[in-house]
Amino acid sequence: MFFFSKILNRNRYQQKEEQSKSKRPQNQFANQNSLSKDLSQNIEEAKRLFPLSPDLVIYRFVAGAQKAPVALLYLDGLTDKNSINNHILGPMMQNLPDAKQGMPVPSISGVRTVSTWDDVVAAIYEGESALLLEGQQQAWIYDTKGWPQRAIEDPQLESSLKGAHQGFVETGMQNIALLRRYLPNKAFRIKEQTVGERGRSKVWILYLEDIANSEILQELETRISKVDVDALINTGELAQYIEDNPHSPFPQFIMTERPDSAVSQMLQGRFVVIVDRSPGVIIAPATFTSFFQSVDDYSTRWQIASFIRLLRFTAFMIAMLLPALYIAVISFNYEIIPLQLLLSIAESRASVPFPPLLEAVLMEITLEMMREAGIRLPAPVGQTIGIVGGIVVGQAAVQAGIVSNIMVIIVASTAIASFILPSYDMGMAVRLLRFPMMLMASLFGFIGMVIGFMTLVAHLIALESLGTPYGSPLAPFRWSDMKDTFVRLPLWQMTDRPKSARPAQDKRMRTKRPKGDES
Repeated sequence: MFFFSKILNRNRYQQKEEQSKSKRPQNQFANQNSLSKDLSQNIEEAKRLFPLSPDLVIYRFVAGAQKAPVALLYLDGLTDKNSINNHILGPMMQNLPDAKQGMPVPSISGVRTVSTWDDVVAAIYEGESALLLEGQQQAWIYDTKGWPQRAIEDPQLESSLKGAHQGFVETGMQNIALLRRYLPNKAFRIKEQTVGERGRSKVWILYLEDIANSEILQELETRISKVDVDALINTGELAQYIEDNPHSPFPQFIMTERPDSAVSQMLQGRFVVIVDRSPGVIIAPATFTSFFQSVDDYSTRWQIASFIRLLRFTAFMIAMLLPALYIAVISFNYEIIPLQLLLSIAESRASVPFPPLLEAVLMEITLEMMREAGIRLPAPVGQTIGIVGGIVVGQAAVQAGIVSNIMVIIVASTAIASFILPSYDMGMAVRLLRFPMMLMASLFGFIGMVIGFMTLVAHLIALESLGTPYGSPLAPFRWSDMKDTFVRLPLWQMTDRPKSARPAQDKRMRTKRPKGDES
């Protein structure tokens, strides 16, 4: 009986929850109502629609010689006070509204009229000002946005050696302006969408019309339009909603804070997605090899850029496989180690009570903890903690016999290799994949490493980014794209755009390099 009573109570509770949910408004703008001709009634309605909002400013005044009652509504902190005072209040107090049209005469651009409170509320939340007139059943909306914003600075995650020192900011229109400065071209296109129910965020898709693939554009627009959330805070959230495989550890979109990097990708035929209030942008579609490219590679000589490119791929392998290789060699295949080195390792591990796997996991977790602590602390303190903490903890662990000297070298080399990768998201993926590779090596030795690596390769081949093969130009293999993959050939030899971006126009260079004096 007790069991059946609990089921009945649960069913009643669920019915009450469903009834309460059905009574709730679907969103904050669900109640449609029109404006009134009575100014006082409109002001009372505004106070009702903005409860507990001390930042709501309702400024009542009379316009011109006819003393026409007027009210200006805006949110303090989201608007530009100088624009309101100089271009709305000043002209309105000196001039009259048009007697025939009822149109105010402020000297400000971006004016439109609305007739419902939904539009008025949405405009005020966006930082615009609403002007209400006595006897008029409509409101005039003025573009007076002026929220707090920071200046354009050097990006924090992507430092530049020879490139530009400008980074994206949290204002979407400023980010678009930064890209337009690089590409003052008539083919530059922008498509705008809105995402979010409670906090509506504008999302812009930027591309070059004569280069970008229309099928990818349609797929990208469709995925963004299907995102139904309360609010979209940054580009990282949007990337998780629209990516092809949410269970993959690899990033499927390039995230960048540098306008020059975004423009370089647009010239290859890719799309740039900007989310308002976010300092980073999404570049799509992406391939695995694109995360090892940097815009600085094209500012240096091709020999140096190729060497650095190869160094990054080598660092990727070291960061992911070096701890697993150590475990496999110590646990299963120690016969491949030279005798002198084997004796040195044996002497170092003589006092270590843990197996190689536990020893490696312990040191790797300690390293990750120090890395995260250094990020969360202020910059000067974080650097000090990272350096001093690594030295002190490593030396103390060796002296206490918890880990061996060779394990400290392995962990330090792994950390340095992971920092070489230019993409932070790819570096995070490597940090995560390191642990299953260590587990496979501890179970099956070299065979386990091969199985894990081949599984990873198969996953990369099957993965897609907006329907584009993630493993391109390696799988499917495209010889023409190999000019800018593991090495970077001279710029004058890269006459075609990479086919991995599926551009509508292949040629990007139609003239050969002018020859100098070779005598």
